[in-house]
Amino acid sequence: MLRHCLACALMAASAAAAKLAHADDLRESRDEAWWTGPLLAPSPATLPQGHALVEPYLFDVITSGPTAHDLGSLSYVLYGVTDRVTAGLIPRLGYNQPSGAPSSSGVGFGDLTLQAGYGLTRYQDGRRTPAISLVVQETLPTGRYDSLSRASDGFGAGAYTTALAVYSQDFFWMPNGRILRARLDLTFTFSSSVPVDDLSVYGTPKGFDGRAYPGDSFTADAAQEYSLTRNWVLALDVVYQHNDSTRVSGSLPGSAAPPAAGAAAPSTPYEGASGSSWSIVFAPAIEYNFSSAVGVIVGLRIIEIGRNTTASLTPAIAVNKVF
Repeated sequence: MLRHCLACALMAASAAAAKLAHADDLRESRDEAWWTGPLLAPSPATLPQGHALVEPYLFDVITSGPTAHDLGSLSYVLYGVTDRVTAGLIPRLGYNQPSGAPSSSGVGFGDLTLQAGYGLTRYQDGRRTPAISLVVQETLPTGRYDSLSRASDGFGAGAYTTALAVYSQDFFWMPNGRILRARLDLTFTFSSSVPVDDLSVYGTPKGFDGRAYPGDSFTADAAQEYSLTRNWVLALDVVYQHNDSTRVSGSLPGSAAPPAAGAAAPSTPYEGASGSSWSIVFAPAIEYNFSSAVGVIVGLRIIEIGRNTTASLTPAIAVNKVF
């Protein structure tokens, strides 16, 4: 009986070992998996020195009730300065089609963002430390934002905006051996105050003279990518964003009549505030990767949950190319 029990135990152990060995054989290696990246969460991985990445996006922010479209483009243009430092810029273009108001007079340049990232850690197989990087962005007010003939011609914020971020990325193997790549990006953004004249992106009317005070914001983006096959990847971003209230303070002309000789022109104080807001964003997407260096992603950003936030759907497409 003891011999029989020992034999059964050895057979069971051998079967378990064979099953584990077979699972190891089916385990997808990171070299076999090709990625473009999720729709919203940037990568913490720095580029190798001398290599570049170009990733242009096209999107359409669609709001309903009644329907309006904000067509736009932004492009990541990054370069590996060293193996741990990646720097570059993010230019933007836009064209607005509001409901019940004139569309943009033409395609306009938005604000330009400069970016630098430093890789603190790198992911290595067999270790538990994820890839982590610190990223600094400075957005320059290159887009029109005030003294507008029509509100749809506003494509910028007029402010110098600084973003401080921590990006992280890790890899997990599913029971079937396929890889799930996960990112968590945390970003805090603050802006300078802005001089504002007349009609502007801050909702000020003709004749306004004053300043705008953009509110700070915090964003947390948890993203996952599932390697369905070597070429096809399913992706999902879940984003929480909180924005502090943006204020405007200034004055409007108080009378159409000319002032008396030597008197200052009459004016009326004007104050406004957007109120704080928060939203939860879902962005499912699908990637097709032609190689480890070239891929395309198509997805949809969905904003339906939040407070003091406009619901919208934003279809988007991007191409990722590493040189």
